[in-house]
Amino acid sequence: MGNCIICGKPVDGHVCEFHQEDVAFEFEGTSPSELVPSRYYRGTVDGYADFGLFVDIGDHVTGLLHRSELDRRLESLEYESGDSLYVQVLDVRDNGNIDLGWSIRQGEDEFRGKVIQTPNGQVLPEARENDSSGEDREATGRTDVTPETSTDVAESSTTDAAPEASTPEPAPGTDSSEAASEPDTSGATVAATADGESTVDSAALGDTEPPGTTEPEEPTTLNRTSVESLENQVGSLIRIEGEISGVRQTSGPTVFELSDETGTVECAAFEEAGVRAYPDVEIEDVVALEGEVERHHGDLQVETEALNVLDGERATTVRDRLEEAIEQQARPTIVAPLADDELVDSVADEIVDAATAIRRAVMEARPIVVRHSASADGYVAGAAVERAVLPLIREKHTRDDAVYHYFERRPLDGQVYDMDAATGDVTSMLEARDRHGEQLPLVILVDAGVTRDSADGYELLDIYGADRLVIDDSRGDPEITDSVSVAVSPSLAGEERDLESITSSVLAATVAAHVNDDVRGELEHLPAVSFWDGVPDVYADLAADAGYDETALQERREAVALEAYYQSYKDKRELVADLLFNGDGEGPAEGDLAAHVAEQFRAKLGRELETARENLETVDVDGLEVAVLDTAAFIHRFNFPTTTLLLDELHRDGSETVTLGLGEDELHVRADDPVDVRALGGAIDDAVPEAGVCVVGGRDGYLEFLSGEREAVRQAALEALGETLA
Repeated sequence: MGNCIICGKPVDGHVCEFHQEDVAFEFEGTSPSELVPSRYYRGTVDGYADFGLFVDIGDHVTGLLHRSELDRRLESLEYESGDSLYVQVLDVRDNGNIDLGWSIRQGEDEFRGKVIQTPNGQVLPEARENDSSGEDREATGRTDVTPETSTDVAESSTTDAAPEASTPEPAPGTDSSEAASEPDTSGATVAATADGESTVDSAALGDTEPPGTTEPEEPTTLNRTSVESLENQVGSLIRIEGEISGVRQTSGPTVFELSDETGTVECAAFEEAGVRAYPDVEIEDVVALEGEVERHHGDLQVETEALNVLDGERATTVRDRLEEAIEQQARPTIVAPLADDELVDSVADEIVDAATAIRRAVMEARPIVVRHSASADGYVAGAAVERAVLPLIREKHTRDDAVYHYFERRPLDGQVYDMDAATGDVTSMLEARDRHGEQLPLVILVDAGVTRDSADGYELLDIYGADRLVIDDSRGDPEITDSVSVAVSPSLAGEERDLESITSSVLAATVAAHVNDDVRGELEHLPAVSFWDGVPDVYADLAADAGYDETALQERREAVALEAYYQSYKDKRELVADLLFNGDGEGPAEGDLAAHVAEQFRAKLGRELETARENLETVDVDGLEVAVLDTAAFIHRFNFPTTTLLLDELHRDGSETVTLGLGEDELHVRADDPVDVRALGGAIDDAVPEAGVCVVGGRDGYLEFLSGEREAVRQAALEALGETLA
């Protein structure tokens, strides 16, 4: 029994339950289960992620300080790896994950006391300083142990026999050409030979026979095993060969990501705290690694004993094995569209090529970044790719949170992959490469990026060697095919007819079904969700067979359109999945959530439509009826719906052939027959050269101009439309 160092109340330990938050704790335990929720602990920065900060609280004990818990933007933090900070433990989950909260107090002197938490109890710093043995006798009850007797115990323990070696069964995926079996040599000395093989010093296994009484044994070579078989080898010493796909330095060990033909595993190697182990080993090196399989926060991890870079014939053999496996796994096993569609058939080869590129990125443990427009079609299309890829990432990696590290959706402002978007992506990928040792990503443009407006952005990615592909239903520019590895676009395949009968979601869902045939059934309703008007019968029937009637499709379309508007720069992964896909028993029912959000969509859109209709001006241009809306005056620019969504709905409901949305410096066109906005922009520029007219987004885009020439642009646009469509 002791007394609380804050209030003096008798307690077990040194802090009462009412003053846990007034004390800074130093954690010396080795298991998350030893942490006490609500306490404040001193930690060190382990690394950054898009969703927060990883903080080491103790040896092999790391928690996540989510960005929502911070008192400032994540991007404004100036912590470097290894920097000290104080955090509050909010929760320790059953799987060992630790949720952390921000501490306003960021200095030891700001707390009212300090306590060291050991596996055996609590120790005051001053008691630790006075106890040369470093053992809290009061906490453990061993008040009779003196430094001398402690030494005797330690010496006697070193004479105990080593644990008896066990012989594990050969794991699945082992190389049958190598040795048939290998004893479990945890605690043995592992030495690497010049050609990358490893040997085990049998003397380290606890053999107590006097020297010279037995014949010396030949060193035993570890079998090569595979990453997928590690699940059954926890506690065993293993050898794996593969390619280094990532390296990151923590405040403790160096963590290497090693990929073989069956998966990827993290391997921790320790030199000393914060010091790079095996500094000559880099990404894309072919290596042989030996170590013990353990679980770290529930994830499989190999504690590295030896790591050697292979070269020559050995490296070539491993690379050939990896390449052969990747080629076999990357090519889709089933090639079939979701439905009979001539426009989809026109890009059948490109769909297979795109699916192969995506699957290959997963096999090579490369991150995938999906960029899509912040529209209903863009979000549905991006979610289709996401739905297919995430299960493959879970299969490939042993980390539970790999789906957040290796796949990301980033909505775009518009349908152009401009230099602003490309610069942001390049900055992120270079930071991830330099700080966390990640490979360069595969960048996928969905419902965007098919016109020459995106060429500069692609060129920046190309300079750094980042692969890219595009999936888009818009009318594209042929030269863009030279800027990407694969272009899934009927327009670029030579199809110009009936492009209104296809959406980017149709193309993306078809690609996704080829990426992962296991989720094909979950994707069948997505094409129908993406059509605002006139859902093709083949996709309506496909959705009906999947259990989605017309009302269900409309609710999901409207719900996604509304959520796409709010925080349009965020992927909203879980929310979008809840809206589009059948749930797994957690969270709200899919239909209930979609119906609720869709009701808000209709209410907000209805109010704006009423105002817009009252202020439409109908103009007759040589017999052509054109509805003109002054969007600068009669639209709430910073409220839902967006200008484009409102104009789409106005034109669908109106009787006019053409609808013009004239903003302060933008002009949007909607017409029954497709209008080449690029040609329209050229005509206006000829008529009003001082207006600085430019086209954004190609033939299906919109016009920008100088606001001072607004009326002249309006008149020139009406005249040009009259000449073109009348």
